[in-house]
Amino acid sequence: MLVKICGLSTPETVDAAVRHGASHVGFVFFPPSPRDLAPEQAAALAQRLPAHVRSVGVFVDPEPALVERAITAARLSAIQLHRTTAEKTAHLRSRIGVETWAAIAVKTRADLDAAQAFADAADRLVYDAKTPDGAALPGGMGLRFDWALLDGARHPLPWALSGGLDMDNVAKAIRRTGAPMVDVSSGVEGAPGVKDVDKIAAFLQSARR
Repeated sequence: MLVKICGLSTPETVDAAVRHGASHVGFVFFPPSPRDLAPEQAAALAQRLPAHVRSVGVFVDPEPALVERAITAARLSAIQLHRTTAEKTAHLRSRIGVETWAAIAVKTRADLDAAQAFADAADRLVYDAKTPDGAALPGGMGLRFDWALLDGARHPLPWALSGGLDMDNVAKAIRRTGAPMVDVSSGVEGAPGVKDVDKIAAFLQSARR
């Protein structure tokens, strides 16, 4: 079971994610987010990661220069793109040569169908709950979508389930959807942007159980 703990910003929470078995950790590079990091901050945290734990940079329709700076500074294994198009995703993937994930904002079955456009543009899809129109953040708000929308869906790429997951519902979510990977941020926080080491441990335990 692959599990990404996203939006980490302190040594203690990075260490907790590693210690309890996360396969991936996420660093957010988006100033409106309470989880935003400068590339240099992410670099210091990335140095704490063992070789088997991969680092993912999370961006929102970014300028390529920011992505390249973050990759260089934090030695990112992958990037995760929100609020972007398949064309931009493919272009950035080709330019940087790093594994590229496309976040698909989901509220209806039509949103899932739109994921087909990324088949040749990305390496992984992340199905996340669609935030309200006008929301500053594309995710990390504790929202979830109806998992039944995934019933019978054709996934053109490896995929992850995100949106509203926490230690109480992640096991049910995995059983219900067959998700090969889960991604959590606000579900392991005590306050927006403030990760809780005990919640990280409990989430990872529930996911792997």
